[in-house]
Amino acid sequence: MKRRQFLQAGAFVGMASAGILSALPVSAADEAFVQPPLPYGLDGLKPFMSEEQMNFHYNKHHAGYYANLKKLVDGKPEAQWSLDDIVIKSEPGPVFNNAAQAWNHAFFWNCLAPVRKEGRPNVQNVQKLFAAIDRDFGGLAQFKEQFVAKATALFGSGWCWLAADKDGKLDILPLSNAGNPLKQGLKPLLVVDVWEHAYYIDYRNERGKFLKTFVEHIDWGFVSKNYG
Repeated sequence: MKRRQFLQAGAFVGMASAGILSALPVSAADEAFVQPPLPYGLDGLKPFMSEEQMNFHYNKHHAGYYANLKKLVDGKPEAQWSLDDIVIKSEPGPVFNNAAQAWNHAFFWNCLAPVRKEGRPNVQNVQKLFAAIDRDFGGLAQFKEQFVAKATALFGSGWCWLAADKDGKLDILPLSNAGNPLKQGLKPLLVVDVWEHAYYIDYRNERGKFLKTFVEHIDWGFVSKNYG
């Protein structure tokens, strides 16, 4: 799935058949649950994340969730579902865990912008999103501070999300393990992976340092597209 297809597929929960990752075909497990390519090269986020870190995270951890999910749903009704549907409808357990981890990682990669030659991340037309951030957090700097604080404080493994409700109100959601805002009827806009495997090669146990760098590499164009 190409980056443009991923962006165009961003629909709100409740319409899972046209959901955020619905560009994936859903006719059979061996077709539906295919790990999408990165929207940049393995070295595309240097120096924020090294090629070694990206290779380990994308080609080992992320790929592993897709492989596990295909095995878990083989011969079951879920094999005909979209990835969105499995995340939203499945009960807690191995199928949900692997589906959500596959979904969350695919979304996470697209939240990141490679640094351009002039040294600044790619920022597109985001006035509507930034107005909502000003309204709900007091400004972009305040949002980054709150996001980093909540993600740092999340105990154990999980994901920290920026999500919107049906009225467009924004909230920061630190969710444990494979947590995803789709389960709460919210629209995911942005996420950071705070499982230790996401940063340990480059940052060791310094989650806060990783997060402070993460917020300077956000693809605000992607986040804005999700907000609508």
